[in-house]
Amino acid sequence: MTHLWVRAESRAHEERVGLTPDGAAQLMAAGIRVTVEHSVQRAIPIDGYATTRCEIAPEGSWVDAPADAIIFGLKELPDDGTPLHHRHIMFGHAYKGQTSGRILLDRFQAGGGTLYDLEYLLDADGRRVAAFGYWAGYAGAAVSLLSFAAQQNGGLIGPVSTFANAPAMVGAIQTALNGATPSTLIIGSLGRVGTGAADLCTALGLPVTKWDMAETASGGPFPQVLAHDVFLNCILARDGTPVFVPASAKTAERTLRVIGDIACDPQSDFSPIKVYDRETDWDAPAIRVHDTPPLDVMAIDNLPSLLPVESSEDFASQLLPHLATLGTIDAGVWGRAKQMFDSATA
Repeated sequence: MTHLWVRAESRAHEERVGLTPDGAAQLMAAGIRVTVEHSVQRAIPIDGYATTRCEIAPEGSWVDAPADAIIFGLKELPDDGTPLHHRHIMFGHAYKGQTSGRILLDRFQAGGGTLYDLEYLLDADGRRVAAFGYWAGYAGAAVSLLSFAAQQNGGLIGPVSTFANAPAMVGAIQTALNGATPSTLIIGSLGRVGTGAADLCTALGLPVTKWDMAETASGGPFPQVLAHDVFLNCILARDGTPVFVPASAKTAERTLRVIGDIACDPQSDFSPIKVYDRETDWDAPAIRVHDTPPLDVMAIDNLPSLLPVESSEDFASQLLPHLATLGTIDAGVWGRAKQMFDSATA
């Protein structure tokens, strides 16, 4: 019997989960054994899972799970260097030259386990079958605009925390902006991430310029980026992605004050934002990369968790039909994900 083990997230502030109680019930009805760990921070309480009669395990006990269990989480595992023996479903961030990704792949090779990277669950046409993109865009635009508001008040944005729902998020930004209407450029506006970012800006009544592949086909440079107050990068970095913000932008003449790198892949060789080199986090959501005039970069890599219930329910509904096919893990989306892993570890 296929055994899916939903682990607790170990990362601070990570409240999302990729399987809801209703989804667990549907998988069990399809003959899949489901175990869900307790979690002190998951937005969906354990009681909902318990009512489905799935197995409940202590937090962090996946390390001792049966060898045939498929361990399912979202963000990174504890960085303790231990070999990984199980098959893991997660966002590995391991295939674009990231230092941390190479370390993760080495752990899988040492333990004989396998990574099924959620970013590379692709259908036959190469499209992702499940993504948090919309809510990443929505929340990323929100934190970027909060960064702009803080900067206008002479400071750097302070810590952020979860919002009860999307309307509460919009209300908080309206209060912070206090009537300001920063001009915003979104690159990647036709994708899920860009759509979420645009919807947040529209909800606030802000002027938005929307770009996608047609507007960036020239390969740059793109002086228009510097002519907006806020720039939101919603393009997944890959080989051939143009540079949208070169290192020289720090000292160039510019209107630009805040960059929201929502795609957030600064360690990748393909990153289109060259003015910073590390992710930000909930405690320090933005870093100042230039003082006069100020330029702040927001690059949180788990943005959807700012709206953990909405983003979890959305992602879980997209992924559920594919979790139901785990019995044939060597085929379909799972088979293609394993091919990526095998290629990266060959």
